[in-house]
Amino acid sequence: MVGVVSSVKALWETRIRRVQEDEDEQRRKRTKGGATGRLGVGVWEDRAVLARLRQKLQTEDGRLVLRIEQEDWKMLPDCLVQLSQVHEWQIHRTGLQKIPHCVASFHNLLVLDLSRNGVTEIPEQIGKLPQLRELLLSCNRIQFVPEELSCCESLERLELAMNRDLDRLPDQLRNLKRLQHLDLSMNDFPAMPDCVVALPALQWLDMGGNGLRRLPEDIHRWERMIRGPAPSPAISRRTLRFVLRMETLHTLWLQRNRLEKLPDNISRMKSLDTLVLSCNLLTDIPPLMEDMSNLRFVNFRDNPLSLDVTLPCRETQDEDEDREMFGREFMQTYIREARKRASAVLHMHRVPRQSPGGAALSPV
Repeated sequence: MVGVVSSVKALWETRIRRVQEDEDEQRRKRTKGGATGRLGVGVWEDRAVLARLRQKLQTEDGRLVLRIEQEDWKMLPDCLVQLSQVHEWQIHRTGLQKIPHCVASFHNLLVLDLSRNGVTEIPEQIGKLPQLRELLLSCNRIQFVPEELSCCESLERLELAMNRDLDRLPDQLRNLKRLQHLDLSMNDFPAMPDCVVALPALQWLDMGGNGLRRLPEDIHRWERMIRGPAPSPAISRRTLRFVLRMETLHTLWLQRNRLEKLPDNISRMKSLDTLVLSCNLLTDIPPLMEDMSNLRFVNFRDNPLSLDVTLPCRETQDEDEDREMFGREFMQTYIREARKRASAVLHMHRVPRQSPGGAALSPV
């Protein structure tokens, strides 16, 4: 009897185990089928997004441009890498928060314009774009610039205006030998970065609306650079090279800062054509600026200058209306007046006083 019971028990246990195995197998199939279904949905979603992106492509002056304006694209999809032949990104007012790392795959990219978004950082992969000529990131939330940006050896234009909390640049940016246009306005720089002063090809610089209190005393000087000791006894000479800082700069915007004085050697910036200094704390104008013959436009408006200078009236009212009241003519008049007053004070101290009896007294 016991043997019969054991046989029946074993039979039922075998059946139960087979039923459980069948259920497990069905469960695995359903799970696999669900994953495959989700993968399929993901593929179709990528295809739909990619098709949507392709509709944003335009050809302008022989360049393939990806242009997105005022749409919701907080993140750019990974499938974007399939459009790596694009020459320009023009993506504005989309709420974009991050530059995708796949940007490194866009080897033909010439212009990266992501201004007026919410971008918080520049990825290190930006340094893998040797053809990039323009990087435009104004009106974002960038607080840090990576040193890898200095590897963009073709960069000619860099705009980082109105990022508010940006207050420093990596010194390696001095290696951007072709950078001509730099906009750092409306940020939080306490001083002009030394790497900016050292840019060899810089022509246009805007640092208005920062917290600048002074300009570098060596803003324009010869730099002596020694390339180390002789590599072998056979080579006795060391290479000397002289670099003139900011030699090519022709436009300098410094409005709305806290500048209290200008360095005298600013007068040696012979290429300077435009200098805007309005809304600062300047109390004087360096006399040597009178010799800046190439300076066509200058503005000293809204500064607490120590001398109250009024320009002489012109012959006709039209000529008087066209004048820049705090421009180049004002600067020259101010310098002449300051020199005249200084000479008068010096003369007063040198003229001997007469005693009541007619004898000369010592000068004051």
